[in-house]
Amino acid sequence: MKILNVKHPLKDDQIPDSDIVLIMGFFDGVHRGHQKVIQRGVDLAHEKGLKSVLLTFDRSPREIYQHENNYKYISTMDRKAELVNKMGVDELYFVEFTSDFASLPPQEFVDYYMVKIRAKYLVAGFDYTYGKKDIANMQTLPNFAKDKFEVVTVPEQMINGEKIGSSTIKKLILSDRVDYANELLGYNYQNQGQVVHGLQRGRTLGYPTANVHTTKEQLKPSIGVYVTRIEVDGKWYPSMTSVGYNVTFKEDTGVTIETNIFDFDEDIYGKDVRVEWLHYLRGEIKFDGADALVEQLHTDKENSIKYFKEHNFE
Repeated sequence: MKILNVKHPLKDDQIPDSDIVLIMGFFDGVHRGHQKVIQRGVDLAHEKGLKSVLLTFDRSPREIYQHENNYKYISTMDRKAELVNKMGVDELYFVEFTSDFASLPPQEFVDYYMVKIRAKYLVAGFDYTYGKKDIANMQTLPNFAKDKFEVVTVPEQMINGEKIGSSTIKKLILSDRVDYANELLGYNYQNQGQVVHGLQRGRTLGYPTANVHTTKEQLKPSIGVYVTRIEVDGKWYPSMTSVGYNVTFKEDTGVTIETNIFDFDEDIYGKDVRVEWLHYLRGEIKFDGADALVEQLHTDKENSIKYFKEHNFE
């Protein structure tokens, strides 16, 4: 898959050289609802003998329109590209979402980012907008298209009676329900980061941990202890991970992600890793001392190993 990072206005050499199926949306998380939209576009491209192009943005429009600070993402740009690539998209455009870009009138946006980019078919979800939602929505898009391309709208995707949406998934991840979030995502949620030096207290307790530092825009799960897997050098290892404040020892470290990797004894400081969140075990507990904490860690590990066996992880 070819990836283009572009800024308004598009350059001539960034315009496809033939007609395309254009897939549009922000797609934070590339969850099961998004996957339906993308799959519809990819299938249509194959059916019509055209190239599939997905156009999205480098940041959430909410950062510009609603001026939201410290906005958290389910997927980084790299992770989004990885997930989109798995679905067979030919080209991925990340458009820099600036204030100037955001101020484009709906007709100008359609003319420039749908017509000029050579869309023969435009595929998007039922709630996709390209300006003020009461004016620039999927229902009004055929009027702006002026018969220059065909509009394909993918309906709302539901599970257990509720809409599959990024906002819902975020709330689940932040409220101890990562298991259900994974069901809506269609894969296990991940954080990407680098192993950094911590206080090394886990080593003295017999449970050494990899202190994983993530970029600030990534959404971290709620405080607690989880069954996880961690990828190191392309290989996945069973583990358990604490997201917390180190309350037992009253250490002012802020929120840390600390992963105890089972049957593992390698120096991985400075390595880029991924933590995959499988199951919420318990909340953070303030213990009276190290002995009580170690006893709980034994239980956490036993419960984690039980989870891996019950869910047939190798």
